[in-house]
Amino acid sequence: MASPAAASSVLLLLLAAFTAGAGAATFTIKNNCGYTVWPAATPVGGGRQLNPGQTWTLEVPAGTQSGRIWGRTGCSFNGAGRGRCATGDCGGALSCTLSGQPPLTLAEFTIGGGGANDYYDISVIDGYNLPMDFSCSNGKNLHCGTPRCPDAYLYPSDNSKNHGCRGNSNYKVTFCP
Repeated sequence: MASPAAASSVLLLLLAAFTAGAGAATFTIKNNCGYTVWPAATPVGGGRQLNPGQTWTLEVPAGTQSGRIWGRTGCSFNGAGRGRCATGDCGGALSCTLSGQPPLTLAEFTIGGGGANDYYDISVIDGYNLPMDFSCSNGKNLHCGTPRCPDAYLYPSDNSKNHGCRGNSNYKVTFCP
């Protein structure tokens, strides 16, 4: 029979594991374009190739600050994950650790950064390269189909474009909705 101290330790470990995953958010990224898109995500996720119709799922931990997801186009990479993209390039890497170079349509988010709320928006401040929808499972669907889309930040002080939703939400980013 386990000692009370050992049983308490196991219980604390299980509780810590459960609590750590409770604030994470799932991001489902889908390519509805008729061509390949290479989505990128920072600070978690990196990047990968998505052929038409494919999806990519990311788990983003609570407290993630200044997260971004964007689509890159016209990319060519070698077997070592080095190459170049015509739009949204991040230093020639397949798996991004840096933000992409303009032009790029950005899905921006903060998970668990404001108490019980998460925050998300679309930005075209750095230019526009792909149509995008970005939605929270319990919030507004944001749509950006043109460079001057009304749901997106168009300039830095355009603070009316940030949207909140309850924490522990899931998100969907769709290219060419």
